[in-house]
Amino acid sequence: MKLALTSTLIASSILTSFCAYADVTANIGATSNYLWRGVSQTQDAVAVQGGVDYEHDSGFYLGSWASNVDFSDDTSYELDFYTGYAGTIGEEFGYDIGYLYYAYPDSDSNIDFGELSAAVSWKWFTLSYSHVVNAGSDVASEPLDNKDMGYLDASVSIPLSDTLSIAAHYGYSSGDIVTAWFGASHYSDYSISLNKETDIGDINFTLSDTDLNGDDPKVILGYSYSFDL
Repeated sequence: MKLALTSTLIASSILTSFCAYADVTANIGATSNYLWRGVSQTQDAVAVQGGVDYEHDSGFYLGSWASNVDFSDDTSYELDFYTGYAGTIGEEFGYDIGYLYYAYPDSDSNIDFGELSAAVSWKWFTLSYSHVVNAGSDVASEPLDNKDMGYLDASVSIPLSDTLSIAAHYGYSSGDIVTAWFGASHYSDYSISLNKETDIGDINFTLSDTDLNGDDPKVILGYSYSFDL
């Protein structure tokens, strides 16, 4: 009994120490159009979104995020899980290595997939690369490889004031999965956005487009609110 009590106290002490250096936050929001790499996931309709994030002072983080989707089938929502490690080198350089799993629990098809990603940043500029490492059998059918998709992302975010910033983004998707989804071996997406921080949340205005055939420019208005748990 004494040993069990001692073990409990030690475990509690470790947990308390671990949590003392951790931050748990949540976020909720809505957007006029949920875009993923420039492509609408809601048939250009409104999406309601939210998530929970855990971040430790060591750089380790994990979280989950959800949104409604519309793929013109029975799939109605996306549920993401992610984890990784982020840090800084000096005052201006940063890095982030992570894994993100995209799940679609109510889909009749096996379309879940996961990506590994690595990012580096310098001041206002961020460069990242993601690649699919595991995927369901319906993500891409033979002879296409259901793990062949890479994404290169280059972004810059420039503060205009303490609460206002402007950002520009360029992304390049390539691989067999892109072929399965869009009938093209690769495509580019690009956007420019204006973000305003307020006491009741962030407001984001974005103009986005891709070079996919038949795709039109999109104007998106979004809102998000984050809070501590």
